[in-house]
Amino acid sequence: MNALTLQTIVTEELGTARIGIVGKTKGDSKLRRIVWSRRLPGFGTRYYASGRTIYIVQAAMQGRTRTVTIGNAKILSEAQAMDVARRVLLRAQVGQNPAEKRKKRRKVPLYSDFLDTYWRKVSPSWKTSTLHTHGLYRQNYLQSAFAGMFLDEVEQSHVQEWFNIVTEIGGPGAANRSCEILRALMNKAEEWGIKPEGSNPCTSIRMNKRRKCERFLSDQEFRRLGAAIDKHRKSRPVHCAALQLLILTGCRRSEITGLTWSEVKGRRLLLTDSKTGPRTVWLGEAAWTIIKCLPRHKRRPEVFYNPKTRRSVDLTCLWRDVREEAGLNGVRLHDLRHSFASHAAARSEALPMIGKLLGHRHVTTTARYAHLDDGPAIEAGQRIGDLVEEMMGSTRSLNHNTMCDRLALLYD
Repeated sequence: MNALTLQTIVTEELGTARIGIVGKTKGDSKLRRIVWSRRLPGFGTRYYASGRTIYIVQAAMQGRTRTVTIGNAKILSEAQAMDVARRVLLRAQVGQNPAEKRKKRRKVPLYSDFLDTYWRKVSPSWKTSTLHTHGLYRQNYLQSAFAGMFLDEVEQSHVQEWFNIVTEIGGPGAANRSCEILRALMNKAEEWGIKPEGSNPCTSIRMNKRRKCERFLSDQEFRRLGAAIDKHRKSRPVHCAALQLLILTGCRRSEITGLTWSEVKGRRLLLTDSKTGPRTVWLGEAAWTIIKCLPRHKRRPEVFYNPKTRRSVDLTCLWRDVREEAGLNGVRLHDLRHSFASHAAARSEALPMIGKLLGHRHVTTTARYAHLDDGPAIEAGQRIGDLVEEMMGSTRSLNHNTMCDRLALLYD
């Protein structure tokens, strides 16, 4: 510690007291005398020959006596200067050093710098699709967040304000995904020792509620979809084959459009880059026929290859056309995967088996997809109700008995 350190403490305490020093405190006037306070040792008043008066504070720091100026007597009252001096002396006695605090803070990077570091270290382990998606969120919402702030200065209030802005600009889904990336970033900062453990400001942020998509195709809608696909089979045979295989297997779009011949093993697809990791897709007779009828292109590994674009097929345009022709406005390609699971559940397939077909790690994920149509659910409810009524051996309906019980309660 030196005089500069003590002067820094004085400046901080003046700021705490909300006292702004704008007057002149130094000059070349001949020193006249110093009067030290009896009430507060270390606090004094320095008088110059020119008539200027300033308040000073003197403290012992690391075995040496340091004297610094508090302020001009024209700006500060004696009581204000003494109050500042009292706090300065206390901090000097306990060994506080603002320079050490600043030095420690300098070890914590700016948020923007750490975002670059995090991306450089973590992104190589991401899949190509994940890297692309996260890159968009970074560019649109993360890069400009918390401008000029150090990583340890970002608090929950800042994150909540940013989250609300992203929700308004990009929508609930974009805000949720961006916040998930930010939470992972802050977790890494703790793991790498940059932030203290348990200091993640994203922990208490409540995510936006998302609309649950329960859309799946009925038998009639599937028939209309099949007829619409047949209309395009001559003009876009490879695209139609890819869309049909997606419907028959319940695969994700990327699993079909990115399928390679090396992953086709007889009646199985051994996917090496699925969302949940490597997995097997079993092919029925219709799906296997589609694969067998596809042409192979020399030196091209893609199963669904488009010679015009010289890359894998893109189902966006075809799906837009057949969806409109089939009267399925609002239905997404991913809803075909929902439909695969729902129709399997409606035909009494067990959830673990459906999950295995879809490549889910957890049965709870499968249960979220497997929505039952009203028809099978009503039929199942009727069968169970008939069985229970038969076991009760009653000649009167359960509805009648329930109504009688309800009336008895009302008049009891």
